[in-house]
Amino acid sequence: MKRIITALAVLFAFVSLGAQEKPATLKLYGLVRNFFAFDTRESVAGTEDFFFYVPKDENIVNGVDLNQQSTFRFAALTTRLGVDILGYEFDGFKIGGKIETDFYSGVSGVTGTATLRMRQAYATIGKDDWLVTAGQTWHPMAADMPDVFSLNTGAPFGPFSRTPQVKFDLSLSKTFSLTASALWQMQYTSAGPGGASANYIKYGGIPEIYLGANYKDDKFTAKLGVTTLSIKPRWNDGTQKVSDRITTVSPFLFAQYKEGLFSVKFKTIYAQAGEHFNLNGGYGICDINADGSYDYTPTVNSSSWISLAYGKKTQAILFGGFVKNFGTVKDLYSGATGADVKYVPASNLYFSKNSFSNMNMMWRLTPTIIHNIGKFAIGLEYEVTSVQYGEYKTIGSAKFIGKNGLAEDNLHWITNNRLQGLVKFTF
Repeated sequence: MKRIITALAVLFAFVSLGAQEKPATLKLYGLVRNFFAFDTRESVAGTEDFFFYVPKDENIVNGVDLNQQSTFRFAALTTRLGVDILGYEFDGFKIGGKIETDFYSGVSGVTGTATLRMRQAYATIGKDDWLVTAGQTWHPMAADMPDVFSLNTGAPFGPFSRTPQVKFDLSLSKTFSLTASALWQMQYTSAGPGGASANYIKYGGIPEIYLGANYKDDKFTAKLGVTTLSIKPRWNDGTQKVSDRITTVSPFLFAQYKEGLFSVKFKTIYAQAGEHFNLNGGYGICDINADGSYDYTPTVNSSSWISLAYGKKTQAILFGGFVKNFGTVKDLYSGATGADVKYVPASNLYFSKNSFSNMNMMWRLTPTIIHNIGKFAIGLEYEVTSVQYGEYKTIGSAKFIGKNGLAEDNLHWITNNRLQGLVKFTF
């Protein structure tokens, strides 16, 4: 036994002495950013109403739409500070990390004092042609964004999520690589009977899994990937355990072309549910089993955007986005019998907290101009967002929706016009 311990000690000392270590360097970065925003309509928006999602539907009282109300605000709460940990090497392994924060937390609606929150925090280790990232960073489907300066960066026309994950990147050549990631939920969560929560993935016990392929050369970038998520909306019914579970699959495509001062980007996703990365989707109850468990069916959502940008000192940008809600894969549970059932309780459909289940489609157009003075930038952006809503069927105080997960009665368009200014210093 003593000989084994001695041999291991000698081996450890030999490895330690032979290891080559290169110290790390820290790179501080950040930005001071002020947004100024004017809206023509009450809307669903976060981060002191700067992160815009959708305009609210009509709220007619005595013939007047109470949601037709203009608003204005400005603030610097998205000011950011970060540090990159670079250059550390040990025995051929390249090790790094990032800590990034901003002043988002602490604000409720447009009231409060912004405090620091964690945006990203991760460590990396790699060698030769592989790299592992562990911590909180961008969802692989959300990492590539349009060139608009709006805080929503094109959401909800594309995935938006920073989330805990363990990601593996493998380079197969100078232009081609593969990505695999196991992801969890924290800030961006699934909908469910208890509201938006990370409990559904917690009790599901299985991380979200992403697999993707990437191509990149001097001018062209393309990414093709798919993610699958399996959660438990309920784990007991108050008296006994239940075996509820829903599994969804969502593919996406991203492409970018750059030539001189011009660039064009495009992203599209065909999502089942997808509310956990800020898309307009969800899922609902489609059957109740004899053992008390529920079966679920997801909504299907097509979300796409394209952005064109030209210039360097002065940049002109045009963004366009389109979303179509196709309803649920299976009919929702009605609680009634008979083939003529047309409407089901809207409460049986768990939809994105940043949207409404009677949303059928939406579009957005955003022209932007940004002038750069070194690392100082000023910008002006016009964002018009229009949503086609259907009308819920109301019985008493309860709302009902089509059994296909869509509100298709009295279809009408609701539009918000946003004029937004930007002052930003990057360091």
